[in-house]
Amino acid sequence: MSLFGAARRVRAYGGHFLLLAVLTLVTALLITGVPRVADRLTGQGLREYVAAQPVARRDLTYTMGTVQIRSGGREVLAGRAAELDSFQGRMPPVVRQAVGERWFAAQTSFTRLTGPELTSDKGLIDLSLRTVSGIRDAATLVEGRWPDAGTASDGSVEMALADTLAGRLGLRAGNRLTLSILDINGKPTKSRKIVLVGLFRPADPGDGIWDALPSLLRLGEPEGDGKPFLLVGVTADGGLTALAEAGWPVSFGWRYRISPDRVTPAQLDALIDGLSRLDRSPKPSGLRFSQGVDIPLRRFAESLAAARTLLAVIAAGLLATLAGLTLLAARLAARRRRSEYLLLRARGGSTGAVLRRGFAESLLVLPAAAGGGWLLGGLLPGEGTELRWVLLAAVLITLVPPVAALTAARGGAGRADLIGARSAAVRLTVEVTVLGVAVLGAFLLRRRGLVLGGAVDPLLVSVPVLLAVAAALVALRAYPWPMRLLSRAAARARGSVAFLGTARAGRAATTGPLVVLVLAVATAAFCGVVATGIENGRDRAAAGAVPGDVRVDGERFAPDTTDALAALPGVRAVTPLLVETGQRPHADQAGRFGGVGETRVLLVDGARFAEVARRAGVPVTVPDPLRATGDGTSPLPALVSPALADEFTDAGLADPAGRRPAWLDVQGNRFPVRTAATVDEFPLVDRNVTRFVVLPWPALPADALHPLVPTGFLLAGDRVDPAAVARVVGEGQQRYQRTGTVTGGERPRQPTVAVRSAVRAELGGSGVNGLLVFGFTIGAIGGAALGLLALAFAVLAEARGRGQVLSRLRTMGLSRRQWRGLLLVELTPLVLVSVLTGAVVGALLPVLLTPVLGLPAFTGGVAVRARFEPGLVVGVLGLAVLALGFAVAVEALNNRRMRLGEVLRLGEES
Repeated sequence: MSLFGAARRVRAYGGHFLLLAVLTLVTALLITGVPRVADRLTGQGLREYVAAQPVARRDLTYTMGTVQIRSGGREVLAGRAAELDSFQGRMPPVVRQAVGERWFAAQTSFTRLTGPELTSDKGLIDLSLRTVSGIRDAATLVEGRWPDAGTASDGSVEMALADTLAGRLGLRAGNRLTLSILDINGKPTKSRKIVLVGLFRPADPGDGIWDALPSLLRLGEPEGDGKPFLLVGVTADGGLTALAEAGWPVSFGWRYRISPDRVTPAQLDALIDGLSRLDRSPKPSGLRFSQGVDIPLRRFAESLAAARTLLAVIAAGLLATLAGLTLLAARLAARRRRSEYLLLRARGGSTGAVLRRGFAESLLVLPAAAGGGWLLGGLLPGEGTELRWVLLAAVLITLVPPVAALTAARGGAGRADLIGARSAAVRLTVEVTVLGVAVLGAFLLRRRGLVLGGAVDPLLVSVPVLLAVAAALVALRAYPWPMRLLSRAAARARGSVAFLGTARAGRAATTGPLVVLVLAVATAAFCGVVATGIENGRDRAAAGAVPGDVRVDGERFAPDTTDALAALPGVRAVTPLLVETGQRPHADQAGRFGGVGETRVLLVDGARFAEVARRAGVPVTVPDPLRATGDGTSPLPALVSPALADEFTDAGLADPAGRRPAWLDVQGNRFPVRTAATVDEFPLVDRNVTRFVVLPWPALPADALHPLVPTGFLLAGDRVDPAAVARVVGEGQQRYQRTGTVTGGERPRQPTVAVRSAVRAELGGSGVNGLLVFGFTIGAIGGAALGLLALAFAVLAEARGRGQVLSRLRTMGLSRRQWRGLLLVELTPLVLVSVLTGAVVGALLPVLLTPVLGLPAFTGGVAVRARFEPGLVVGVLGLAVLALGFAVAVEALNNRRMRLGEVLRLGEES
């Protein structure tokens, strides 16, 4: 039992210990490396995700409304500027640490600016003067100087402007202007001279200092007809103080921008909680706080929790496969040394002696291999070493060979591959227990649901492993019976290859390796099915948002905008859309309240909508009610959401025949509506909208008092230029504002142009996408590789008996070609049953676990439909063919090493 004796035995059986060492190293590497890589990908994804958010959403903003400062303006301004530190100091620590840039600004209200250079053709101009901390470091003077004192010797207020604004207005340094407060009749009540002392250019227009609204770099467009342009200039504290004390109202703002580099996944939950506390905390009178960064952070946290859960399921499958392989390797090594252990016991060796011998050998190899895996994993980028789990795995793996040696030293010799032999009571009990626990675990998991956040859910990560093991045991119990029938049929045919091969395949007793093989293939198939389901879900989400190639949303457009869009290069089909929000259905044509709440109304031309979707290659089914035509005098067939359908039923307005229709106001027209069908969702309707009605576009007469005009469009085409679309729809919206029957008093919002490919890319580029790709890659590749290794164990487990049979058959005249055919016939059922069982389990696991995996977090809320796609079927069949070729190659190599003639001479125990 000396150390040198253990070392000699390790050297003598170096192949077995090398295999165990490699498995141990891979296990330690997986335990150490996966969390580190996942941590790096998560941190990188979070930074990219936060940086991709609109800058206004990343700002924490304190604002104080306009106040009048009659005296002591300079002291008031200095006190407000000092609050830039005090506000940040009162933030929760995690929020305070996440703040990167920050700015204090004070500005006057907009009042009328006049001067010789501001001629009438340039429109009315309203000016606000602003002081901003740090602006001189963010800009470069191109003309004149900065307003250092704020006021000139004659009392004029000094001002600097962006050179682009000054050029548009025809202003230069030295120009003198007048700033006036007007009464309701447009007469000046107070005036102050303004002198333009300098022009500046931003060093980086993307710098956060320029993001404050209204912008210092852009001229604000008028809010309606006859309204002024909005201009913002820069002054010093003295200039702002002079205007404030002269009666100009002043407002203050403090902005703090969340820096992507200062947000870490470990602090994510604490940061969200800190932002919530900031929202709820009481504020002094007149002070308002606003922020929107918690919304994207919550979305990322939900996606991250789901991604980590998915990665934990994949890692559990791989670790369980490695554990099974380690047990198989230890059993194979112990079986090869069985005579040694029996001799040791026959000479009086105790159980402890066998254990000590095996433990001494393991101690020389396996802890060092675990340490090597830990060191290799530590070289990967990321944080955390998971040393405690590596130590636990090393201890457990080190104990496996001694226990395997102890089991090999017990019992007698004899064959265990007879199909008629009854299973031992212990084995049957274990199999029934595993099956029962797997079914019970799956039931409890679906009843309980997904628990997001916190540590790894042990129930969720164990149920897939248990189900795969249970399915493998059931398949191995069932598959010998059809092989027996096939063997009987082969016995009546000519030739011995088919009969002998099917007979031996039916007597195979390699339960352990095949269970591990099923588990490995199930893990790889699970990754493939879930990854494909997520990709399909993202495709459906993009198609639901933009069921064409380009979608336009805005206010009302001139009717000829449709033809203008159709004339654009690349456009093949266009359909107008009409969306009305906040409509209340009426009980009759007179407008009596119908007892139904507000809803969203969507009008589409069914035939044109279907044509656009078809040309864009989007699989959209247009129900027959939307293809109906009518003039709005008879009830229009409507697709109604379930929530709204229930209210229609309660109000007595859901008669499909339309005898008592609901009435809807659409752009001044009142249409009767009957419920034709109830739909859970419809393209063009946001998924968070639960109350909607979809109607076919009615054909109103040309002289209708209120003709229907579109509020959006859907286009199909190749390489349509979004900029050209935006230009055309912008002009169309302006034409309607000028010539429409109703002219809006306020400037309409700019139309938005969404491209389906961009929406799909945004879904695929979410912050956790890198983590998902990493998890699916290691799951698929690792599962396939470990599955092939398990198949090698399955072949080697029966190699000795197979070698003896082949030796006898070769002496009886079996040719080399018949020998290869016999191998194929024997191994093909084994490989197909294992691979197909694993593939079926991997395909069914997502169906079973989808409700508790939180997969809609990766698809914008669209449900993930787990299906075994044709490409995955081809992949599984290819894996089966590869596995079969690998099994034959392993058997051939093993037969050469064993020398079949010597096997026949030495007998059963060689």
